[in-house]
Amino acid sequence: MPRSVNVVASRAKRKKMMKFAKGFFGRRKNVWTIAKNAVERAWQYAYRDRKQRKRDFRRLWIARINAGVRQYGLSYSRFMGMYNKAGLAMNRKVLADLAMNHPEAFKAVVDKVKQSA
Repeated sequence: MPRSVNVVASRAKRKKMMKFAKGFFGRRKNVWTIAKNAVERAWQYAYRDRKQRKRDFRRLWIARINAGVRQYGLSYSRFMGMYNKAGLAMNRKVLADLAMNHPEAFKAVVDKVKQSA
């Protein structure tokens, strides 16, 4: 007697994976083994880069804050040390936005930090 194979579930699994490969180029979108490998690799990159994005933005914010405080004769590390001692509570994202888009407000923050040091 031939063995029983659940073709319905197998096909559903393949269809689901091929749906994820939609939009890929060439055989990556319509050949099962190549599409499966491409989708799994894409998921690995997506997982890795969700973590990487956080690091990249933090580096960008630090670079912008550093550029902003250099105008007032400070380095980033000295500024952040004095900032934390002053007890101010803005994160790097907000500070970077102030440095880029609101220089007068950023200058006020720098002055406050210099006063308290």
